[in-house]
Amino acid sequence: MSEIRAAFYGDDFTGSVDALLQFARRGWSGRLFTTLPTPAALHAAAREVDVVGIAGIARSLPPERMDAEVIPALQALVATGAPIVQYKACSTADSAPEVGSLGRVIEIGREIVAPRPVPMLFAQPDFGRFTLFGTHFASENGVVHRLDRQPTMSTHPSTPMTEADLAIHIGRQTALSVGALPLTAYADLAQRLRDADVAGVVLDAVTDADLVTVGTALRDLSAPVFAIGSGGLSQGIAAAAPGMSAAVPVATPSAGAVLVVSGSRSPQTRRQAEAAAAAGWLVRPLPLDLAGAAEAAQEAVAALTSGRGVVFTSADAEVSAVGDRPILEAIAEASAIIVDAAAQARASRRVIVCGGDTSSRITRLLGIEALSIAANPWGNVVLLRPHAADPAIDRLELLLKGGQVGADTLFLDVAALDG
Repeated sequence: MSEIRAAFYGDDFTGSVDALLQFARRGWSGRLFTTLPTPAALHAAAREVDVVGIAGIARSLPPERMDAEVIPALQALVATGAPIVQYKACSTADSAPEVGSLGRVIEIGREIVAPRPVPMLFAQPDFGRFTLFGTHFASENGVVHRLDRQPTMSTHPSTPMTEADLAIHIGRQTALSVGALPLTAYADLAQRLRDADVAGVVLDAVTDADLVTVGTALRDLSAPVFAIGSGGLSQGIAAAAPGMSAAVPVATPSAGAVLVVSGSRSPQTRRQAEAAAAAGWLVRPLPLDLAGAAEAAQEAVAALTSGRGVVFTSADAEVSAVGDRPILEAIAEASAIIVDAAAQARASRRVIVCGGDTSSRITRLLGIEALSIAANPWGNVVLLRPHAADPAIDRLELLLKGGQVGADTLFLDVAALDG
């Protein structure tokens, strides 16, 4: 029996999986729920593993809808007795006053968990994310950019970044005060966090050692601690007190042709789809009407059964077919129809879902209750085992991929995995 060591809520599914991976890499056992579990299920997990997580969708919600999503989740996680409760946010601090507001998260966390300064760490060096003197930087194609100049985030369709100073960026999302503590003030970080006279505190990190410094400081604070941050924060928390679980496998046995459904409009995901097309995969725009999705599902089953990889991408989808439905819901519904058809026909066992918002909705539509790590082939790429009542879904392997994750050949590389 384990004693719960931390808990987290992830504001999208791909980020939640990344947090689970960061804990697992440091020997922590974990379980990730795809929706708010029953108290009995959550407490049973808390007795069995080191860290429990709840994957959510808060990043895509306006502040008035975030309360109903985040408050019950944080209340449930606090009730487990976890000494640290993390709100897992994106390593590029995706947020705005009108959607996925991290300012509102500070307010909720101080109300539900503890009325103290909220540490915030978005750096994740192994993913090319760095914060120095409160200014955030993110790499793209091997080049490190200030966040407001990174090609992808500066033109993000939902939360375009116009400010790299994270205290200013998040401060625009709340009436509470937001400040920063630089690396030069880390000599007694825990005490400085206790003494901070602001509601939220942005923290620096440029190396993995800096993450451990932050994780150690959080462990020195009075429980429960509420903190906001990326997978880098998860890494720091776990690396400050490594666990004893077995190493994560690097591969699983070959699973045949791969199915990809994408709600991501990231240039990197487009490059991955183009590489798959060049390799002979079937690559098509995702039909967003239900009849079109049903036809696409049959096309996918036929191709997969023949051994040909399949990609359906929303980047070139005909959005006029959506009608009055929210675009994210239309993408998720069409994608879920295709994945379910392939699963029921046993045409594919390995499925890649691109886009955090898309991943969260698809997993719920497929009836997936929880996720565990099956393998970590490289970097932040994770194969997951879903836990679902439907045997056809339960046998799948899922890769839930953020838009900027993976090399251009990622889809091909995943298809080639054989453990």
